[in-house]
Amino acid sequence: MPSVSNAIIRIKNLRLRTYIGFNPEEREKLQDVVINIEIHYPAVKAAMSDDVEKALNYKVVCKEIIQHVEEGHFLLLEKLVADVLEIATDHPWVTFASVTIDKPHALRFADSVSLTLEKYCS
Repeated sequence: MPSVSNAIIRIKNLRLRTYIGFNPEEREKLQDVVINIEIHYPAVKAAMSDDVEKALNYKVVCKEIIQHVEEGHFLLLEKLVADVLEIATDHPWVTFASVTIDKPHALRFADSVSLTLEKYCS
């Protein structure tokens, strides 16, 4: 058995558009968000077998996140990040996940505002 511990899947700079914010103009206009996700899961079975069924399917996770974000309306960045984190940790193999979402140009003179939430799963 190889000395494989956790696999770390990183989805980097997933660029989506959604309704985010509580100001009147934010509630009526789609805005860009940039999502970064890190998902940990034990990968020894997948690494040993090369069997797709023993690996966490990140494409399925990503599709669910895309649908949720693009179809949603969010007042707070905290709610959006929490929802994406719940989707990222939904699979029973996930041991840890971290989600950071940037809201570009949310503040004058700043590239973006971001929020990160993490979750350890048992």
